[in-house]
Amino acid sequence: MPAARQSVTVVVNGRPEVREVEVRRLLSDFLRHDLGLTGTHVGCEQGICGSCTVVMDGEAVRSCLTLAVQADGTEITTVESLGAPDQLTHLQEAFRDHHGLQCGFCTPGILMMLEAARAAGATLDAVENDLLNAHICRCTGYAGIRAAVRAVWEEAQ
Repeated sequence: MPAARQSVTVVVNGRPEVREVEVRRLLSDFLRHDLGLTGTHVGCEQGICGSCTVVMDGEAVRSCLTLAVQADGTEITTVESLGAPDQLTHLQEAFRDHHGLQCGFCTPGILMMLEAARAAGATLDAVENDLLNAHICRCTGYAGIRAAVRAVWEEAQ
């Protein structure tokens, strides 16, 4: 018996997309495989590592725990929307300048969480003590990430 399918209409990085997907397709797989947006990384597939974080209707969500059909009618922002290699966002520049990345696997998810946090007016304390704890980075020891975050948040005040 073929898997049930449903039409999904979303706006991804400002571009409308309409696709028919299996109802059990994960948002992470939809973004990566159906739309070719491979900046959304899949690590643990349990929502723990945070590498798959995207912004959906202004809120950071784990795309590996969200079904594509749950995103129907939403606006999604992925890391591909942030900046180009020759035109980085302020946050990306801070990560570069403060050595906030090494292998870079966790970086897209952290950047998307930080973008949502900035837009929501999150405090530096909330970001450092709550939000960053929801992401796993195995390379940096978080010192560079925290320095980048501090630089961006303190500059905004």
